[in-house]
Amino acid sequence: MSKDKKKLTIVQRMFIAVILGIAVGVGCIFVRNAIGADSEAWTLINQALFVDITSADGVSGLGLFYIISELFMHMLQVAIVPLVLVSLALSLCNLAQPEKLGRIAVRTIVTFVCFYVVAATLAGTIAYLVAQTGVFDVTLPESEIVETTTVDTYNPLSVIVSIVPNNMISSMSNNNSVLAVCFLGIVIGICMSRMGEKAATLQKLFESIDELVQMFVNFVLDKLGPFCIFCMITRSLAVYGTDYLGPAAAWIVTTMVTCFVLAFTLYPLIVFLVTRLNPFTFARKIAKVALFGAATQSSAATMPLNMKTCVGELGCAEDVTSFILPTGMSIHMNGTTTMQIIAVTFIGTAAGVEMTPALIATAALVSIAVAMGTPPIPAAGATLISAVMLGAGLSSPLCFVGYSLTLALNYVPGMAVMPMNVVDDAAASVVVSHLEGTLNKDVYNS
Repeated sequence: MSKDKKKLTIVQRMFIAVILGIAVGVGCIFVRNAIGADSEAWTLINQALFVDITSADGVSGLGLFYIISELFMHMLQVAIVPLVLVSLALSLCNLAQPEKLGRIAVRTIVTFVCFYVVAATLAGTIAYLVAQTGVFDVTLPESEIVETTTVDTYNPLSVIVSIVPNNMISSMSNNNSVLAVCFLGIVIGICMSRMGEKAATLQKLFESIDELVQMFVNFVLDKLGPFCIFCMITRSLAVYGTDYLGPAAAWIVTTMVTCFVLAFTLYPLIVFLVTRLNPFTFARKIAKVALFGAATQSSAATMPLNMKTCVGELGCAEDVTSFILPTGMSIHMNGTTTMQIIAVTFIGTAAGVEMTPALIATAALVSIAVAMGTPPIPAAGATLISAVMLGAGLSSPLCFVGYSLTLALNYVPGMAVMPMNVVDDAAASVVVSHLEGTLNKDVYNS
């Protein structure tokens, strides 16, 4: 008999952590109600496990679950700046190599940006309308309302000024300056590509930093993630009750429905508007690619099938497809952006923040920049929700309660996010091939 035991995947362990966290958290609620929230026994349990040790009530407490939760969040946050800066710089550096420059590259980048803007606009509108129905609202305990954040009224155009930092070092020392970090990553990446061999040493340094950060994030998520998620969900339920579960389920449903609908309506419509070809043909032929992406949740694993479908069934030029699909896998993630925008709207609303159109637009802008630098590591899109949160000014403890749920439950909406990520690349391949005059319409219509 083999002594080797099949190791559970990170998704399976996260799922188990969520179930156990909900079970133990609900159990704590029953215990608190049975013995009384003001009883000596519950006070002892709360002080030992759940109390916020930075608050006045937690001065003499242990707060074990609080400490574990905070340490986990800090370990993810410490990776935000290097992760975004280095990944974005390397993506643009590799994209803009001289041998890849030209008309196809320019049209590809323009198409990607247009797709991002349209998808983010629709996602932000849907997120705002859903939030207005109240499904993301959470009835907060009176003792916690003081922790809600308020975002001051401001002109949305002021975001433009904050994109360009006046101090490189200070902008990289603050997680709230994500847009400035994205700007630096773009500038560094483009400059590295123009410098050629002169930037080879810097590029190798960035690649080493990228590998180091990815190794660290993988370790945190794989080795510590399930247990920390268990602690966070247990504490969230014990302290805030079960009110977060309904809004979290609404986030999942909203994300999945939005991504699936956009994947099979937005991109076929764009293909029709640009090429005047039958949009239903595109939707029918790309459906198997979307389903494969949902099953594998990997754009890399889906790329061979996507390549075969684009060239063999949609009539795309092979040179165009060979450039767009690998490039899109790195910097073109409309599904990830859609998920992050809806997630941040849920997180802010549940934490008592009024998510105005201007604030959602800010989150959308940050999300587009972050998605372009999202590295190909497990749960990277969900992990970087925190970067979008901080970029939009959502940093209260209650915001991180919602974030812990989105991080733990990201696999389910990911089944809709990945199909959108691969379908948008196929649509871009059709559009650019048409603009190049190399789209085989006979193959497309066959």
